[in-house]
Formats: sequence, C-alpha cells, structure tokens
Amino acid sequence: EESLTSTTAHLRAGSFGLIASSRCNPFSPPYQRSDTAPTTPLMLVPITTTVWGMEYSVHECPRRHKPEAEAMFPGLDVSNLLVIPTCQRTKMDLVQTGETVDEEKDFCLERFLAFAEKVTDKLVAKGHWADYIDPCSGLSMVNKNSQQIYGEVDALVTLLNYQTTNSGCCKVVLHPQWGSAVYPATIFTKASSVELAAVITEAEIEIRATEVGA
Repeated sequence: EESLTSTTAHLRAGSFGLIASSRCNPFSPPYQRSDTAPTTPLMLVPITTTVWGMEYSVHECPRRHKPEAEAMFPGLDVSNLLVIPTCQRTKMDLVQTGETVDEEKDFCLERFLAFAEKVTDKLVAKGHWADYIDPCSGLSMVNKNSQQIYGEVDALVTLLNYQTTNSGCCKVVLHPQWGSAVYPATIFTKASSVELAAVITEAEIEIRATEVGA
C-alpha cells in the first residue's frame, strides 16, 4: 500500500513571511497515490464552512496510515489523532500558471496560516497537541523534527473520496463543486472533536473581529 507521505527532503522556510512569499503548489507530485479509496475513515465533523468561505471537516486518522503519522510526528502517540483537511475556493483554476495564479496561491496560503496558527496556538495553550502543514513544503510547522512530506491530494482522496486528474507530472485534486479551483491544507490535533470545535469557534470570532468580510 502506498503511503500518504514520502521521505523526499524539502527545505523548510524559516518564517511565515518567507513561506507566504513563496510560490506554492498544492498539487500532488507524481509519486503519490491517485486512486479513489473505496471507503472513507470515520468523519467526526462533516464538511463545514468557516471564515473566508474555507471548508473543513474532522476525521479520525485511518488505521492504515498511522505508521505514516508516526513517521511525520516522531514520538507522538497517534491513537485518537484527528485530521482536519481544509479547502479554500480560488478565483481561478490552479492548474494554470502565471503571476495571477501565484498571487492567488499566496493569498490562500496566508489565510490558511492565519487560521491554522490561531487554532493550533489555542489548542496547545489548553494542553492539547496540535500541528499543521506548510502547503509549500508538505512539512509540519510546529514539530520540525521530521522531513516526512504530507500529501494533501492523497489525504482528500482517502478522507473525502475526492477525485483527481492529471496535469502534466502532477495529480490535481478535484473538489466536487469547485473542480481544480481549490487550495487544500491540513491541521492535526490530539484534542477531542468537541474541544476542537470550541477552539475553532473562538478563532472564528477573533478573525471576524479584525477581518472585514471574513
């Protein structure tokens, strides 16, 4: 069975500013699985819309992928690990290239980082383990002692049965409503789904208090 992660080493940006200015590609490199999983892991929270129209859902980490989670987060007991995939609708098909597409990717990246940092910081402050993925590198942002790469596209295939299509050497995820005009990124936590929901609500209130239109 193919892995959701690979051991390919990528350079990690040293700050949010560096990450946000880089040109990120949320697509799957060619070594990742593209077939649709026959069943989906237990969904604890169905697809929900949060700030900026971002979608998220909450899932138990699939048993067959727990070894990969252990490799990504060394020393973590991955029992009861929750996976929270997020998707943002983009203004254009991200299969395209050019400055406008790069700017859109940066815009979505900044919004994800703002949301994910707030959520994970709150979870950690309450005593829960939490982390999130840098969409540019596929590496974890909080626990930086692993070079395991997380496959966002494969995660959406496994967790939500999303389809993919080929674009050159990459596999591109297809959102059921938005097609390839989608920017995926993921958060992880050991908190319960109830505790996570409370923290997301807190984050939403804070973001909407400072961001017009959020």
